[in-house]
Amino acid sequence: MENVTLPVYTIEGEKIDQIELDAKVFGEKAHTAAVYQVINAYMANRRKGLAATKTRGEVSGGGRKPWKQKGTGRARVGSTRSPLWRHGGVVFGPHPRDFSYTLPQKLKHLALRSALFAKVQENNLIVVDTLTLDKPNTKAAAKVLSNLKVYSSKGVPRKVLLLLDVIQSDLRRAVRNIGTVHLALVKDANAYEVLESRKLVVTKDALTALIKRLSPVRNTNQITGNHKISNGTSK
Repeated sequence: MENVTLPVYTIEGEKIDQIELDAKVFGEKAHTAAVYQVINAYMANRRKGLAATKTRGEVSGGGRKPWKQKGTGRARVGSTRSPLWRHGGVVFGPHPRDFSYTLPQKLKHLALRSALFAKVQENNLIVVDTLTLDKPNTKAAAKVLSNLKVYSSKGVPRKVLLLLDVIQSDLRRAVRNIGTVHLALVKDANAYEVLESRKLVVTKDALTALIKRLSPVRNTNQITGNHKISNGTSK
């Protein structure tokens, strides 16, 4: 697929340049299976797993036998904390557990490239030269978002993901009161956050780092010219 060209804007919303995106990163087709697996893993890793019930050995009380074994005409009972009784223990109930699991790095990169491809196809990827504010306040940050046209037709701010190589403290303070804006570092970007946001705003430096992170690694045989590297020893 041919490389995609996107305009580069300033924080005032003026087009000053254009940048050509690497087709190996932004030009692949969407791999829905990879995206599905990565998002499921992301959601599973976010689970706390704190649901818990008490077994008959953990419920308080029940140390005394309610009545004698024989002669009462009633059932044989050894404890009032039996699972058959009210306020008794729970059989096969949930206990704290870890739901997290890992996926191959290549699969996560493939899902992230698919998410970025979707943003490019939807024209929801905005490249800015830099994100620096004159004043570290919410009003200045909202003005920048308005200049970049990330607001809806009704003036409601869309869900925006700002991908940066370095997060400045002034910018963090400026956008923390805007509930629809989320800051993230390029090294921590994942397919779930990209797809969850309506607009993706990335700086030029962050885009360069993102391309470097997601570029496919060349085959070792291609680098060495299909010749084996000898270490000087023979067997």
